[in-house]
Amino acid sequence: MSAPVPSPAAAAPELTVVIPCLNEARTITGCVREAMDALAASSIAGEVVVADNGSTDGSQDLATKAGARVVPIAVKGYGNALRGGIAAARGRFILMGDADGSYNFGHLPRFVERLRAGADLVMGNRFLGGIEPGAMPWKNRHIGNPILSFIGRLFFRTGIGDFHCGLRAFTADAYRRMDLRTTGMELASEIVIKSVLFGLRVEEVPTVLRKDGRDRPPHLRPWRDGWRHLRFMLLFSPRWLFWYPGILLMAAGLLLGGALVQGPLPLGRVTLDVHTLLFAAVAVLIGFQAASFAVLSKFFAIRAGLRRAEAGFDEWFRHVTLEAGLVSGTVLVVLGLILSVGAVWIWGGQGFGPLHNPTATLRWVIPGALCLVLGCQMILTSFFLGVLRLDTRSETA
Repeated sequence: MSAPVPSPAAAAPELTVVIPCLNEARTITGCVREAMDALAASSIAGEVVVADNGSTDGSQDLATKAGARVVPIAVKGYGNALRGGIAAARGRFILMGDADGSYNFGHLPRFVERLRAGADLVMGNRFLGGIEPGAMPWKNRHIGNPILSFIGRLFFRTGIGDFHCGLRAFTADAYRRMDLRTTGMELASEIVIKSVLFGLRVEEVPTVLRKDGRDRPPHLRPWRDGWRHLRFMLLFSPRWLFWYPGILLMAAGLLLGGALVQGPLPLGRVTLDVHTLLFAAVAVLIGFQAASFAVLSKFFAIRAGLRRAEAGFDEWFRHVTLEAGLVSGTVLVVLGLILSVGAVWIWGGQGFGPLHNPTATLRWVIPGALCLVLGCQMILTSFFLGVLRLDTRSETA
């Protein structure tokens, strides 16, 4: 007697629902059944995978009885659990959602519809779908999520209204292209950021957030995890972390310093002089360091495959060469030496003794020191850029 031939749906499901789980005995059965019912009601060939991160309350058995395939994930962490579950997924579409009962897995057809239409990532939007009373703490609803979502839209030029909704779906191909690296709560931000940076098609659908069914505090820590998401977004946006602050500092320092080099600057009852000139020079140095970090980090991210190349940046970056940096840095060092020699000349005119008017000399010393340090920074940064540009790929026969 021949073995039964598996159905196409069993062999290759269209959708895999991945649910990370850590001690969710009270809610995991309901989540799995809700997802299974939605698959059956919408005639979607699918499966439910529970990525268990070491539950000790019997969540694994409950999930299996409800119809899920349980995948044990030994390495702790929300991101690790999700990545392990996705690695075990067999569907060409993947939908992820939490196991606490707060997300409505009955909404999965609207995610699949957008994926079938060509979207690479479909985000749920809780603010469009509705947030039930008590489902989200006020600081998350009115401070944390709106601010982080606004920062995400600003930094990455995306129209996503709910950056951190836990119910989202993506294609298996898009997931491979994202090449996710984080192991904690930052994974939620990494999915969105890399989708935008890699030019993937991102859409949103409304979904409802319900009060979770736990009998214990959630794993989420709002302030700690909010900072982790913000830190991750800053690290992936060198323009806002380094470039814009650096350029502003350099511009302010140069403008203020240029005015103070000519003499004291009265501003109402306050008069700015050489002490402010010193701080203006410091602002220029810090600004240059920040701006150079922005360029270096973006170049490294593109080369490492963390973000895609940009035509405008590539065209501009072709002119940022080791030789151009060495020439510019050397010019600044020479100018700094000339100004320093001028200051010594003034001192020598007073017999190398106590200065009768030290502010006059400092108007030579401070710009001279600025040019010397800035020139050395430029030379060293250019050499480091040259190292980053070295082709380290091994040649094959």
